[in-house]
Amino acid sequence: MSILSDALPGARVLDLFAGSGALGLEALSRGAASVDFVDIAPRSIAALKSNIDSLGVGEVARVHRADALRFAARLAPLSYDVAFADPPYTIGTAATDLVRSFRETPFARILAVEHASDTDPGGDQSRRYGDTTITFCYAP
Repeated sequence: MSILSDALPGARVLDLFAGSGALGLEALSRGAASVDFVDIAPRSIAALKSNIDSLGVGEVARVHRADALRFAARLAPLSYDVAFADPPYTIGTAATDLVRSFRETPFARILAVEHASDTDPGGDQSRRYGDTTITFCYAP
């Protein structure tokens, strides 16, 4: 998150594969204007809504129950300033599929995708942290 700290104040943020919403909620705490959270799992949606309510950020947070890859594929260019994605490692091609979708239509100025270090989704820059890598893609 600190890598993107300069891009967050006032940003429109997308949190794909949101889970409990940790990434998007952290972005809000660092000054993001709004966050759209996308997840399909009912348990994740319930936890996410509870966290949003607990933090009192319901006015700037929207929850979408949807497949994250399909959601991203339907977005217009530059719909968001920053997009985060933390797909489950069990979905082996999700990071690569998301980067491919971003290359076709850059739906954010910056995309940050967390994935297993033994995969390379083809981004512009990567930072490795043990078994985890965060790959960044930038809109042209």
